Amino acid sequence: METTIQTIFLLGYALYDQTHALPEHIRESAHRIMSCRTSALGGHVQACPDGHFKRHWYNSCKHRMCPLCAFTQVERWLAKQKARLLNTEHFHVIFTISDELHDLWRLNRKVMANLLFKSATETLSQLLEDPKHLGAKVGIIASLHTWSRKLDFHPHLHCLVTAGGLAAGEWIASSKTFLLPFGIVRAVFRGKYLHYLRTALSRGELVLPEGMRPQQARNLFNKLGRRKKWNVKLKETYSYGEGVLIYLARYLRGGPISSKRIYRVENGNVTFNHGREQVELTTLPIQMFIGRYLQHVPLANTVMVRSYGLYHHSLKEELACCREILGQPPLEDQGFLDWQTLWQQRSDEQPDRCPVCGKCLITLELLVPVRKTRTFPRFNKDPDIAYDQAA
Repeated sequence: METTIQTIFLLGYALYDQTHALPEHIRESAHRIMSCRTSALGGHVQACPDGHFKRHWYNSCKHRMCPLCAFTQVERWLAKQKARLLNTEHFHVIFTISDELHDLWRLNRKVMANLLFKSATETLSQLLEDPKHLGAKVGIIASLHTWSRKLDFHPHLHCLVTAGGLAAGEWIASSKTFLLPFGIVRAVFRGKYLHYLRTALSRGELVLPEGMRPQQARNLFNKLGRRKKWNVKLKETYSYGEGVLIYLARYLRGGPISSKRIYRVENGNVTFNHGREQVELTTLPIQMFIGRYLQHVPLANTVMVRSYGLYHHSLKEELACCREILGQPPLEDQGFLDWQTLWQQRSDEQPDRCPVCGKCLITLELLVPVRKTRTFPRFNKDPDIAYDQAA
C-alpha cells in the first residue's frame, strides 16, 4: 500500500478513536481523510464515447486537512492572491507565543488565535504608520500555523508585509534591509498580546486549565511580560513577496505534513522527514503520529489566512491607488479557476479525455455514496474540549 496520510489513518485511527475522547470536528476530519476518493463518498463512471476507455472516478472529501484535496483549492487561492500582490518588495515577519500559553490556547483556540492576529497586525500597522519608521499604511497578509516540522504544537503567525505604504496619496518605499527594530517589535507585540489576554480574562472569556485560578493566570501573564524571549523573526526583504506567498499557500490546506515527507510505515511506527535543507528523520508510534496530526485540526469556520491594511477588502480604493502609482493595471476579477485549466498548466495529460483517441469522456453512471456505520464509541461533542494530543 502506498505510504500516505490516508494510509496511516486507515491503519491506526480506529484504535486511536477508541482510546481518546475526541471532539466532533476532530472525528469528522479523520473520517473525511480516510474516505477521500473512495466509494464511501460516491462518484461516477466515465467512458470514451467510442468505447476505448472506462474508469471509476470517486469524489474528493474537500476537507482542509486532507492532503489529497489540497492542490486545487491552494492553487485557486494562490492565483487570486498573486493578482492582488503589489509590485513591490515584501517583508516576512513571524510572531510566536510563549510555550507557557499552550495549555491556555488548547482550551481557547478561537480566542487565542484571534488575539494573535490582532496583536501581531496591530503591532506592524501602528509602528509602520509612525513617521519614526515608515509613516505610511502598509498591506499585510497573515497566516496562522500551529505546528512545528515535527508536528509538535507550536502556534505562530506568518506575516507578509509590503516594503512600503500609502501616505497622503503617495507611495513611500522602505529603504531599510529589515522592516523594523527587533527589540521594539518584540516589546510592543508582547505588551499587546498580554494586555488582550488580561482583558479577556477579566471579561470571563477564557477557560482556564484545571486547577488554575484567575489570579494564577494573572501571575503567569505578569511573569511572561518580564521576559524578553518572545520569539519574533524579522526576515530580509523578498522581491514581490511571491516566495513567501507560495510558502503560506503550501499550508493553507492539506494539513501540517504532506505525504511526500512520509518515508515509511512499519512495525506500528511512522518515519517522516522533518529537515529543511537536508533529510532529518523522526520516528513516532502510529498512535502518536495521528494524535500530533489531529491536534492541528482547526475549529469549523476558522479563518486561517487574513488580510489587513492595503490588502483588506475594505480598502479597494487605496489598493487601486497603489497599483496605479506602482505601474500596475487595475485589479480584475480572476474568475473561477477550474481543475481542467490547472491540470493543463502542470501536465500534458488530460484526465477528462480518452487516453486513446482524445475525445471527452462521458458519464455513464452516478455512484451513490456507500454509508458505513461508525463502530467506534462516541465521546464528547464539545468543539472546544481539550484532549490529549500526543498520546
